[in-house]
Amino acid sequence: MNACRSISDEERRARIGVRHRLAPAHGATHVCEVAESLAALHSTDPASVFLSAAARMHDPTIEAIERALYEDRSLVRILGMRRTLFVVPLELVPVVHAACTRAIAAIQRRRYAGLIEEGGIAGDGAAWLERVGDATLAALERRGEAFGAELSADVPELRSQLSYGEGKKWAGTMSMTTWVLTLLAADERIVRGRPRGSWLSSQYSWSPAPRWHDEGEAPLDTATAQAELAGRWLASFGPATLADLAWWTGWTKAAASAALAAVGAVEVDLAGTTGYVLPDDAEPQAAPEPWVALLPALDSTAMGWTDRAFYGADDKVLYDRSGNIAPTVWSDGRVVGCWAQRADGEVAVRLLVDTGREAAAAIDEAAARLGKWLGPARVKSRFRTPIERELLA
Repeated sequence: MNACRSISDEERRARIGVRHRLAPAHGATHVCEVAESLAALHSTDPASVFLSAAARMHDPTIEAIERALYEDRSLVRILGMRRTLFVVPLELVPVVHAACTRAIAAIQRRRYAGLIEEGGIAGDGAAWLERVGDATLAALERRGEAFGAELSADVPELRSQLSYGEGKKWAGTMSMTTWVLTLLAADERIVRGRPRGSWLSSQYSWSPAPRWHDEGEAPLDTATAQAELAGRWLASFGPATLADLAWWTGWTKAAASAALAAVGAVEVDLAGTTGYVLPDDAEPQAAPEPWVALLPALDSTAMGWTDRAFYGADDKVLYDRSGNIAPTVWSDGRVVGCWAQRADGEVAVRLLVDTGREAAAAIDEAAARLGKWLGPARVKSRFRTPIERELLA
């Protein structure tokens, strides 16, 4: 094998500007282009989907993004990598299901069944989940579309209560609706739809899932799906390390290594660390024109790698205790600060490094544009970080 090529941090940052559509000349015209360029959009916080897309589109609108999600269904919200909600292009749905979601569903089903038995809801938790899941799907098919509360009215077992945290300050009870719906979605039987209220809401409606593959076509096997997903991710986030891929997907390192081998990934040197790119992706990347961007909490770029030093996202003030990243300010592929929207609508910025006068002015202009685009909407990160609290004080 020839000596592997070295890819500098500077070139990696240039790839971010181009491949993640953050440099103006590489912006997208449609939200699906954004999702394809990032492999998947983080959706734990519903605002992230819209703000991530808006930061990368030439003329973004809430209506266009909602149309792709809820009318055209060219984008689908699913449980995927790391047991996290993502929005992915339609063609990637069966890939994510086979590569990640099915294994997650098996683990969660065993866990839920055990808790149901321990909580005295049923002697056979697995059988209870199967029976109530079938009844819930039948109720949903009769309605066509429904919220969890409507389905629990049709299927009384969904209202069964399970206590948790007995004797603790956070003790309480929960109904089985969320667990049953989560498993039905993970089993590819139902799909999330338009939320109740605004685009900032996470109270999703549900519909029976469409068929993700042609009639008679066998579902993807796990290894094939993992190779496909690894290739998609590496095209967007490469060069990257084995640890990066294992973290992003939630796979074991053995599974991640097998997927890299299956796509013929080529080794490159990342400042003394072994990284990988696709076999046709080793050519140098020229730096795009200077750019700045304000990305939301849990944006796919900020959350794309586990080792984030090369783009400056290793500052602990940017994270909450669970590792959720704050809304970030970027300049030419570096995280240079944080932003938050105040109660009066102002988008306030806190820079963590000296960006220079021109970049600082461009960041101020981007903050003003974002505030205008948000209009009356008020975005609050679900996982508030220390630096955001300072900005909002």
